[in-house]
Amino acid sequence: MKAMILLAALLWAGPVMAQTQLTIYNRNFATVKETRTLDLKKGENEVRVSDITAHLEPDSVILRDLKKADAIRILEQNYESDPLSEGLLLRKSEGKVLDFEITLPQTGEKKIVKGKILRSGYVPHTSAFRRYGQEYTLRQQVYSQPQGGGQPIVEVDGKIQFGLPGKAIFDALDPKAFLKPTLLWRLWTETGGKHEVEFSYLTGGMRWEATYNAVAPEKGDKFDLVGWITLENMSGKDFEQAKVKLMAGDVARARPEGPGVARAALAEEARAAVPGEVTQRAFEEYHLYTLPRPTTVLDREIKQVEFVRATGVPAKRLYVYDGFQWDQRWRGWDADSIRTRPEYGTQSNRKVWVMLEFQNAEKARLGMPLPQGKVKLYRRDLDGRNEFIGEDSIAHTPKDETLRLYLGNAFDIVGERRQTDFRLDKSKRWASESFEIKVRNHKKEAVEVRVVEHLYRWIQWDIPQKSMEFHKTDARTVEFRPTVAPGGEAVITYTVHYSW
Repeated sequence: MKAMILLAALLWAGPVMAQTQLTIYNRNFATVKETRTLDLKKGENEVRVSDITAHLEPDSVILRDLKKADAIRILEQNYESDPLSEGLLLRKSEGKVLDFEITLPQTGEKKIVKGKILRSGYVPHTSAFRRYGQEYTLRQQVYSQPQGGGQPIVEVDGKIQFGLPGKAIFDALDPKAFLKPTLLWRLWTETGGKHEVEFSYLTGGMRWEATYNAVAPEKGDKFDLVGWITLENMSGKDFEQAKVKLMAGDVARARPEGPGVARAALAEEARAAVPGEVTQRAFEEYHLYTLPRPTTVLDREIKQVEFVRATGVPAKRLYVYDGFQWDQRWRGWDADSIRTRPEYGTQSNRKVWVMLEFQNAEKARLGMPLPQGKVKLYRRDLDGRNEFIGEDSIAHTPKDETLRLYLGNAFDIVGERRQTDFRLDKSKRWASESFEIKVRNHKKEAVEVRVVEHLYRWIQWDIPQKSMEFHKTDARTVEFRPTVAPGGEAVITYTVHYSW
């Protein structure tokens, strides 16, 4: 005779003994790993696991005996993922007679009418059939519409009617009814008794993200940075006193089927003296951030934990003028047209960007891998209040890399770019183009502006004439860096020669 066991999470043996571990990824999924005790008899056992998430991926389940890896075998696994609902009970009542409570509109009196369920019109919950692909999902959604098969048919007093005659009243539930997602295992073991096992699986409905707040003083561009980790649990399960790790990096997952498919030493001592910091370490090609202590993450809860704090981070303010404005009319044009059409690339953008550049390095009071996230920037005004001055996003950034934050467009600096000459000799396979760029500074202090020019017509180029020296930033981009006097104007001219 088979033994039926209800598998439940153990109570904590002590504050250090964490039984649940979560590794949350920033792509809306997580790994759940739990240590549990199974009391099994020798031979075949049936085990029912109901305290799982609502978005468990059944093909990711791993069950392992902690003392002997092959001591337990899963002979069969069934996953009941459809939540109990009126529709599901109607489906199980097809062919049966049910009581329906109706209210008479004239008197408000309630009465019971009996009806036989010929068709429930039930369609499984979306999560129950999404894994079978986009086409199946769409068909089920169409079927569930009233004009499809999603309308109940009930026989009342020998007549057929569409829709329920009233509120359905069901018999008491079977003790084995599934009130929430449940795993049913058929296990085999050669050794009876208690088994300490590790149970792990992947689940959707959990995510995390990093956000940053940077505050600069009234004057200067040094800033204080605070980074927050935000956890979001929409998995359908509470996790009590779980050890939480966060994986940062672009972890590959197979894409689902769809129509188009077949993120100073004293300072070190001070930080070491502060208990409970978030720690990080490299793992494979990614970075793991570990919360300092077990934490409770309730279902439908958003939890925030500080993971980085730095004061006096040195930064440099940059003004960048990129006068090239992409013309949507040229989308899809071939290389020959781009080389030979004089009007290509002549539209001008007048905005000058304001950027904040800093190093993610120990000498800059940082020096740890920073996960991708949004950065909100504030500056203190004369009253000492923080005023919001911009927001940008950073990608996953390793230690010792340079970051640039876009703060918006400068109000008092304006750029202007125009083509002054274009020459072409198709037979000798060359083109020559000249530009004039003007930058006007209406501020009360001098500013350096980085004027970016894209040499978009061809990869082979030379600049024989220029009004000032430039920096080559990549194979097809140069940068001029004029200093513009207060109330003044800088004029840059250059000629580029292309050959192919």
